[in-house]
Amino acid sequence: MNIGFVFQEMWAGLKSNLAMVFSIVLVTFISLTFVGVAALLQMQINEMKSYWYDRAQVVVYLCTDYSSELVCPAGAVTDEQKASVGAQLASQGLAPYVSDFYFESHQDAYEKFAEEFADSSALAFISPEQLNEAYWVNLVDPERSDLIVESFSGMPGVEEVRDQRGYLDQIFLFLNIGSLSAAAIAGVMLLSATLLISTTIRLSAFSRRREIGIMQLVGASKFSIQLPFILEGIIAATLGALLAIAGNYFIVDTLVADYLAPQLPFTSFVGVDQALTIAPYILLSGVILATLASGVSIRRYLKN
Repeated sequence: MNIGFVFQEMWAGLKSNLAMVFSIVLVTFISLTFVGVAALLQMQINEMKSYWYDRAQVVVYLCTDYSSELVCPAGAVTDEQKASVGAQLASQGLAPYVSDFYFESHQDAYEKFAEEFADSSALAFISPEQLNEAYWVNLVDPERSDLIVESFSGMPGVEEVRDQRGYLDQIFLFLNIGSLSAAAIAGVMLLSATLLISTTIRLSAFSRRREIGIMQLVGASKFSIQLPFILEGIIAATLGALLAIAGNYFIVDTLVADYLAPQLPFTSFVGVDQALTIAPYILLSGVILATLASGVSIRRYLKN
């Protein structure tokens, strides 16, 4: 095989189909950018799960005079019942599961509410007595929160036991839907890129059908005929993949690190390290996509 001839044919094909090559680069760039965004979003979800699940608490809300009679038939929690809940949390039986806990009084709950809803008109209609006193429990293993919920549900003076991970699961469900949506869009775009690469290679082969015929007559192997066309697709797809890698890096470095992270300092975000981690996979995806599409396309043409 004459390597110089292969590259000469490849270069001729690229020059004669510049518009189509640009289309391949553009579609591959967009599709692989979506692939990268989907991967980064999934990594972000895992990062947030790891960050927030370790900080999720179980809250034991105590009865007030405003609690439902169905839940708190005896009315507001008594001092003895409060002490009983605290003693249960400090017991040897729950020691392997409870890292620490603290008590939140009516006034503490009101001050927290006033801080969070300082601009809300509802604050004028809320008094400290209307807000539940509560025990906030930090767990050694957040995965065992069900033990705390079972231990205090139905206990005298307890209105509700709430696992904060329930709120997080709803948020992560929404984020997972977004990740799957990005992956679905990426799949559609990858299919479009595959079809475009295949069409471009077939057009390139058709425009050089006389040269292909001569090569077949002189005994050139199918692989030596296919290789220039495959390289055309690989080069175009590789350029698109490199642009996608740059685009994902820009998204993480600018949008996430410079904008979102300072705005939301209470959580953890993916960084440029993660963007660089997925870069080889994006590049490899582009090469594989182009190789398969080009190889199948030109093989079908040669059979005809």
